[in-house]
Amino acid sequence: MKPTNKAYIELHIAVFLFGFTAILGDLITLSATVLVWWRVLITCISLFFLLRFGKRMTKLSGKMIAILFGIGVLVALHWVTFFGAIKYSNASIALIALATASFFTAFMEPLMLKKPISKVEIILGVAIIPGMALVVKNIDLSMYMGIYLGLISSILAVTFSILNKKYINDADPMTITFIELGSAWLFLSVCLPFLFWFSEKPVLFWPTNSDLFYLLILALACTTLAYILSLRALKHLTAFATNLTINLEPVYGILLAWLILQENEELNDGFYVGCGLIVLVVFAYPFLKRLFK
Repeated sequence: MKPTNKAYIELHIAVFLFGFTAILGDLITLSATVLVWWRVLITCISLFFLLRFGKRMTKLSGKMIAILFGIGVLVALHWVTFFGAIKYSNASIALIALATASFFTAFMEPLMLKKPISKVEIILGVAIIPGMALVVKNIDLSMYMGIYLGLISSILAVTFSILNKKYINDADPMTITFIELGSAWLFLSVCLPFLFWFSEKPVLFWPTNSDLFYLLILALACTTLAYILSLRALKHLTAFATNLTINLEPVYGILLAWLILQENEELNDGFYVGCGLIVLVVFAYPFLKRLFK
């Protein structure tokens, strides 16, 4: 199997697991920041044992470790805003907002990686918007904060995805994941006391038994496995192709939310047309890119 084809398969598995993340975020009763703190802690513990018994960490310079620490902070902020979007609205709205990643990537990747702007990527990035608009036609005013947080989460996701693409060849994916998520945990550990101090309502820290069960699935399957698969795929795919494929996350996530959470999403004709447009854009990208080349 060609490396590119294998990368697409691994990426789609990771995207399906990412889609399930929103469901677990809704089921877990902890606040967004505390939820992410537990998530990265459990994930780092699993990665520590994988690195210790599976492979050694790649030796990195102090500068590279500092860069990965900075990316880890962006990852932490992305997850906090994403789960915050779920708490302020619902899983479907948060996922749809996150699907704007391809739109932002089309403009941000050329600027950050100093590469020519691709007209194909701009067109396909913009083409995602009608699909998202059709998936969610009517949004209550009370959910607007969830949309804003979701858009911020999308921009943060694009930023650290592009940076990972830039530095992916300087270390193996598991080492990068461990350092980034370790720095995310350290960053959130510094932030938590301020959350407890300034929060107007009591903030729960210890997870319930059901929360712990969901956290283990979230950390081990939807984070450790999915994050490593996506990073491995990134070695053979552009950041734009990766984020474009990740637009399938809201499709998987909304269907799972309808089946598991019963969010009363009305799956009307507009929903299916919107999902169809997103899927069409995702699978059209590699063919159009080859055609234009």
